Amino acid sequence: MDLKASSSLLCLAILFGVSSIVSAVNITRALEKYPEFSTMIELFGKTELTPIINKRQTITVLALSNDAIGSISGRPEEELKNVLMNHVVLDYFDELKLKALKDRSTLLTTLYQSTGLGQQQNGFLNCTKTNGKIYFGSGVKGAPQTAEYITTVFRNPYNLSVIQISMPIVAPGLGSPVQVPPPPPMTPPPSPSPKKVAATPAPGPAEEEDYADSPPGAAPETAPASAPSEDGSPAPAPGNAGKKKMAAADEVEPPTSASNTALSFGAVLVLGLVASFAGF
Repeated sequence: MDLKASSSLLCLAILFGVSSIVSAVNITRALEKYPEFSTMIELFGKTELTPIINKRQTITVLALSNDAIGSISGRPEEELKNVLMNHVVLDYFDELKLKALKDRSTLLTTLYQSTGLGQQQNGFLNCTKTNGKIYFGSGVKGAPQTAEYITTVFRNPYNLSVIQISMPIVAPGLGSPVQVPPPPPMTPPPSPSPKKVAATPAPGPAEEEDYADSPPGAAPETAPASAPSEDGSPAPAPGNAGKKKMAAADEVEPPTSASNTALSFGAVLVLGLVASFAGF
């Protein structure tokens, strides 16, 4: 083999080695720049999953923030390991590939399925696209799809992708399910405004005349509707008609004392004449 051929083979070997280093999966290195995922890195190391993940050529890690992973971090180590393996998908998915999915469910194979321990599809995940949003959940029939895709954290096509989801996925048979937080309480409707009190109508002309003689601030006195008069006949109700009759009565001039005397004298004279005729 000549020198030229040897040089070419050496260059190819160097390029292959560099390519292998660049494309190698290293989940710790991919997430070490993001402190919000530090708990997940620690749990991968605690359950001895880090070297198993890094041996894979093509994977997608469904990452959980420190707050989201807190609900499963205290579980027994074997249970925690199985749950975390269900967050490692044996395929490459990033934001572009997820958004290209049709509005239907796609079954994804996880690292837990590769152990041969999976039962009733609890080693698979369902990826569902609905109304433009993407959700993940266990592949077991009837399992909820509640883990929502948030963003793509890291990608190295087509070897390693790290995408963030909203909550852990615990498949049936791998542990007690994660409690979904209840929706926020509804805001109570505003209380109705108080009803306006109807204004008292202003007094009419007749009432104004009745109030005219009342002192300021005093309530008007109300006469009985049918108070009896001196001769026993019912008195007319107060009002304009009664006032008109009273005014008419006031216009009649009462008899004077002179006229009363004349009437008495005339009556005596008549009685005398009658007695005289009776004597004859």
